[in-house]
Amino acid sequence: MRPLTSKQRISALAATAALVAAGVTAGTAGAAPSGTTSANGALPAQLTATQHTKLVKAADTEAAKTADARALGLGAKEKLHVKDVIKNKDGSTHVRYERTYDGLPVLGGDLVVHKSPGGKRTGTTKATNAKIAVKTSASTAHKPTTAKAKGSEAPRKIVWAADGKPRLAWETVVGGFQKSGAPNELHVITDAKTGKKLFQFQGIKEGSGNSQYSGKVEIGTSGKAGKFKMVDTGRGGNSTSDLKGGQGGKGKVFTDKDDVWGDGTTKDRATAGVDAHYGAGETWDYYKKVHGREGIAGDGKGALSRVHYGNGYVNAFWDDSCFCMTYGDGEGNKKPLTSLDVAAHEMSHGVTSTTANLVYAGESGGLNEATSDIFAAAVEFHANSPEDVPDYLVGEKIDINGDGTPLRYMDKPSKDGNSLDYWSPEAGDVDVHYSSGIANHFFFLLSVGSGEREVNGVKYNSPTKDGSKLEGIGIKKAEQIWFKALTEQMTSTTDYAGARNATIKAATGLYGKDSAEVKAVKAAWTAVNVTGS
Repeated sequence: MRPLTSKQRISALAATAALVAAGVTAGTAGAAPSGTTSANGALPAQLTATQHTKLVKAADTEAAKTADARALGLGAKEKLHVKDVIKNKDGSTHVRYERTYDGLPVLGGDLVVHKSPGGKRTGTTKATNAKIAVKTSASTAHKPTTAKAKGSEAPRKIVWAADGKPRLAWETVVGGFQKSGAPNELHVITDAKTGKKLFQFQGIKEGSGNSQYSGKVEIGTSGKAGKFKMVDTGRGGNSTSDLKGGQGGKGKVFTDKDDVWGDGTTKDRATAGVDAHYGAGETWDYYKKVHGREGIAGDGKGALSRVHYGNGYVNAFWDDSCFCMTYGDGEGNKKPLTSLDVAAHEMSHGVTSTTANLVYAGESGGLNEATSDIFAAAVEFHANSPEDVPDYLVGEKIDINGDGTPLRYMDKPSKDGNSLDYWSPEAGDVDVHYSSGIANHFFFLLSVGSGEREVNGVKYNSPTKDGSKLEGIGIKKAEQIWFKALTEQMTSTTDYAGARNATIKAATGLYGKDSAEVKAVKAAWTAVNVTGS
């Protein structure tokens, strides 16, 4: 099902995501022998939208939710609400819940219940282990006022459980626009008892036709001669529209008389639409063919891509509220941010939001951004376009820096001048677009290895914190490990230590406890200074 509206949703820990930092203008399944990913029962099952919907409905019955709540020892005031269900090839399932307490949303209270093929609970992954016991009838003297900016929402009472002891709080959403020109959706959490600000995070995370970046491509359209529409009925109705410089609304869906779109340059407004539509289609195909997920939310429903946002807007973003990707035209409106990896990056924010829902701040925010970069690379390798050769660079086609360099480097993230190569205690205080470097670096080391390497003609030189020399296991295994960790083990509050544990569990489920893949996962995390047992 589509994400709930802002007034209906239970969780507001993640809503939208952008490519560039704000303000910048430029339970384990059965073990299997090593190397058997293609037939491994721990991999996600290929599910149609109908099959996924049936799984969610079955898990969302009062009987099923009550049984799980009792097994977890939850109190009488606590209720579980099914958000998603992942099913593996061996029949095991992973039911992702959000929680309410005395009718109030519990932010940071999400959890995943792991079940055997027979339905027996085999374990639970929680965002917090703290017991929830708050007085929901407490005084509202410190209720914040509603911000005046357009798009702001009235404060809502919640239980804040994302850090430390759960407490009664208010969540206020401030609208308007950010300095970069992107919409603003700043979530501010304040203590209901004292009025003190506890936390804040940004909801907008600044993310045949002739395309600008991928050459001549085939895209899914509909309609008939004389009136074709850029609506892909074969991929859930993915559609692409022209905002014509606007900063809101759905825009106007592109139409064409002969079903040949764009001219490969910015002179034709449809060219940016072709790139965005092609990227949406390739990303859809990747998640369906590689991970068995039909659509961003697994429900078979397509997403909207909006191009030509604002004037000279140098960014792109995903927004849950419209279930859409939005692309600016870049500096001087000459370099739309519609390359394949940018499209995959933004749509992958939607996948994260509908699964682990990693809060977009601190270390979990860095993991949120890294997840989009990781799957952007994976989509590139899956598409294998000769015009956009697969690599471990982010945004290399859009020339956002104006000097031909990419936006980010996965082999040595610090090459961009800001990103982190290794974890440190201060990582949670760094902008999420830069703390993401830790996980990006981990993924490169896991996939390719350390030191001097060359992939598809691109040369890399990836260092390690501990001086170790690593050999990669290949991107096909690495992407499966990350997806399994994201969808089955991570929660809204997962940090880097938690990500290490999640990927080790995922690799163990796929390849076995003592497999070379598990050892490679541990070594790659140690190499970026995320250590553990």
